[in-house]
Amino acid sequence: MTAKQRPARNGARPSPAVPAPGDTGLPGDTPDPDGPEPPAMPPPTSPSPSTAGKPDVAAGRLPPKLPTTVIGSYSVPEWLGQLKNDCYRHRISRRYLDEIHEMAIKAAVVDQARAGLDIISDGELRRDNDVDYLLARIPGLDIPRRDKADYFDYYDARADRALPGPGPSEPGQSSLGLAEDFRFVRQLTDLPVKVSLTGPFSLARRIRTDAGGAYPDPAELVRDLARVLGAEAAELGRAGAQVLQIDEPFLAGYPEDVELAIEAINIVTESAEVSWTLHVCYGNRYSRPLWEGHYDFLFPAVKQANVDMLALEFARTGDDDLGLLEQHHWDRGLGLGVIDWSRRESGGHSASWPRTSS
Repeated sequence: MTAKQRPARNGARPSPAVPAPGDTGLPGDTPDPDGPEPPAMPPPTSPSPSTAGKPDVAAGRLPPKLPTTVIGSYSVPEWLGQLKNDCYRHRISRRYLDEIHEMAIKAAVVDQARAGLDIISDGELRRDNDVDYLLARIPGLDIPRRDKADYFDYYDARADRALPGPGPSEPGQSSLGLAEDFRFVRQLTDLPVKVSLTGPFSLARRIRTDAGGAYPDPAELVRDLARVLGAEAAELGRAGAQVLQIDEPFLAGYPEDVELAIEAINIVTESAEVSWTLHVCYGNRYSRPLWEGHYDFLFPAVKQANVDMLALEFARTGDDDLGLLEQHHWDRGLGLGVIDWSRRESGGHSASWPRTSS
């Protein structure tokens, strides 16, 4: 499928689509890995005045071929999972764990480069799962207990009052810390670096609200979370990030809310002129999908998403749903998740791998 341009925003000409990131189907339920995915590349185009300043991915920033990448979190080695648990049990300090995370990320970057991936990430190894890394940093959310029996567990987060709007930040400052994470990886490699954000809809599914509280309409919480993520995306753009991805691993479980999710995604993407990928799958918790089904629930609503690429998991589900893209005339980039790293076939049997999350 040929990757074309996304619909223009605010009357501007659409920008060149970004090559499809891959899919790994690994840990991190923000993380939702499916494996390296060969995406469709748009033909090279010359930048026009209306696209000046936008990342010129199609013109050569990324390789003129089908680029590969990972989606979601890298497999967490048993030793790293144990150290994460030791931190929650106050056996080691958070500072010491941060140093361990940096060592693990350096190894993951080298691993991806040696494997020949074209777009790399930090493996989301700092993140315990797909949600908590962000929830713990969002102002206004209440998390009464920050200790866990296991690092992979979810926090019990509440929104008892309205989230404060994202305020002005000093250059180089980031409220959620993702810009700092990007800068750390950027210094380790000359390859393009992708940063993923768990989408506002999926984040909202892990936040409790009361009917008579600050969010009697849950949709307003989704929109407020989108504004927070948008501010973080803007900071990432200022830090030099050119490829950002929104992961919505919970959306498949609530197909009736797809239009709300797309509305919130557009709030995020309008905040940064970068190459945007939307990743949707069926979740990946303890190496198992959270839901079963097909991608037909995404259409036609997803065509209104202001993203350059749609990255979908096909490693477990097969390619039957590829026909939906032609049926609904999807004309932008497509990322195909073709390898599920949460399992490895060996002699016809599935071998055990480290725990991963979507």
